[in-house]
Amino acid sequence: MKTFFVQIKCEIGKTYEVSDNLLSMNLASEIYSTAGRFDIMAKFHVDNDIDIGLFVNEFLLNLKGVKDSETIIAFKAFL
Repeated sequence: MKTFFVQIKCEIGKTYEVSDNLLSMNLASEIYSTAGRFDIMAKFHVDNDIDIGLFVNEFLLNLKGVKDSETIIAFKAFL
């Protein structure tokens, strides 16, 4: 299993719409609104054979209201 985070910058006034659409897709394990350069941070877990770049491009960057994103790939969880 691979874990990664995607920070999403939304078009002005579209943060809640993007968040609702992301929730309805049932892909993210957690979704947060954030302050700073990005409006949303979402956490994902995918099988090892999934291409993260393709996943982000197909499922996230095509969402209406998404302006930009930055992906952070997690290596190890220190729990």
